[in-house]
Amino acid sequence: MSDTRPSSPGWLGALLASASFARAYTLVVFGTVFSAFAIERTAGRVTYVTIVTGLCVFGAAVMVARRRELSLLRLVPTTVVAFVGWALASVFWSSDETASFWSWVSMAALAFLAVVIGHVRDTLQTVRALGDVLRVLLGISLALEVLSGILLDLPFTFLGIQGDLAQLGPVQGIFGTRNLLGFVAVIALITFLIEYRTQSVAPGVSVASVVLAGGMAALSDSPTVVVLALGVGLAVGALALVRHARPERRAGLQLGLGALVVVGVFVGYAARHPIIALLGAGTDFSMRVELWNFMVDILRQRPVQGFGWFGVWNQREYPFNAINFWLDKDHATGLNAYFDVALQLGWVGLVLFLALAALALARSWLVAGERRSVVYAWTPLILVTLLIDSMFESFTLTGLGWLMLVLCAVRAGQSRSWRERLDSGTDAGGAAGADGSGLPHAQGEQGAAG
Repeated sequence: MSDTRPSSPGWLGALLASASFARAYTLVVFGTVFSAFAIERTAGRVTYVTIVTGLCVFGAAVMVARRRELSLLRLVPTTVVAFVGWALASVFWSSDETASFWSWVSMAALAFLAVVIGHVRDTLQTVRALGDVLRVLLGISLALEVLSGILLDLPFTFLGIQGDLAQLGPVQGIFGTRNLLGFVAVIALITFLIEYRTQSVAPGVSVASVVLAGGMAALSDSPTVVVLALGVGLAVGALALVRHARPERRAGLQLGLGALVVVGVFVGYAARHPIIALLGAGTDFSMRVELWNFMVDILRQRPVQGFGWFGVWNQREYPFNAINFWLDKDHATGLNAYFDVALQLGWVGLVLFLALAALALARSWLVAGERRSVVYAWTPLILVTLLIDSMFESFTLTGLGWLMLVLCAVRAGQSRSWRERLDSGTDAGGAAGADGSGLPHAQGEQGAAG
């Protein structure tokens, strides 16, 4: 009789499919992408690209090793595929096809890394990995600021650190700009608070982490941090109301909250000048409005398809060189993700981007409102942070912001999607992760399939 038992995957396959490898891989991806600026400034762009390429190769190997756990139908949200596909199509009408193509490759590579993490880690394991990475990166940032601004009183220009800690900021850390530091600090603050509520780390570590993130956010002296903190705080309050409401009242409450958001947007726009004056960002905002107005004027030349995907602006190419010439500035982005998408991918691209973000937020918000564990609040709160920050910066289109957007979209699509009606399979988190009835233990590893 022949042996019909399935063959052993071998030591390499077992390693790639293991929970320990998945955790290590996730840590390295987060560490690399969130410290991209420091890596490029210290070791060069080629080093960063090489690391990301290697991570993509390992990610593909992990997906192959875990292929029996995955469903092709639920692998990537349709909105992500559509947006990335339209960005690829824009290469053909770009003024520099080669540069545009390689910018798209960078975009696709980070999206792929996010997809891998979304399928090999559940939500709590993702929060734990990101928390560990951000504790280290914010700690390094604070240490370098102390060294530069207090001990040596010498700016570290190769890292963009100005050494202003003795004047209580603004500080940049290893992220290059105060606005990016503030953005990362808010993401860290949400992550650390979720860790605290789920008791996934020791209380002392949680408290110290929250103090570190809050302190770095304050020291960044970024006006966007105030807006982000207010927006996330309101989202936390609204989500708490939904979670504590009776199931039969949630639909009406959700509609009411949605109406309040719409009214709030209109009120905020009408009162924008007093708000800007209160934040002390009048000059900065005036510069941004001038930039956005010029971008809208140029967009009229190619309203449907845009000028081609570049991500970070290629300042030698039109229309970016024209914008900087007429404004006498040196902008590397449009300082607004929505205007930036419209300029590069046209109104079609903007609609696809908004669909990606809106569907991810709606799905994750509904899941967080229905399931018991507070860990499910992490995804919608991170999405709220990304979408609010996108009104003032273009971080969501490249680098760590894009990685987080795709990761949240994948996570939201796994829990609530039309695919669930066609495919009853579960994600890498297993059945427990799907229904929310079983969370991993404190360290996110015991009893988890990976």
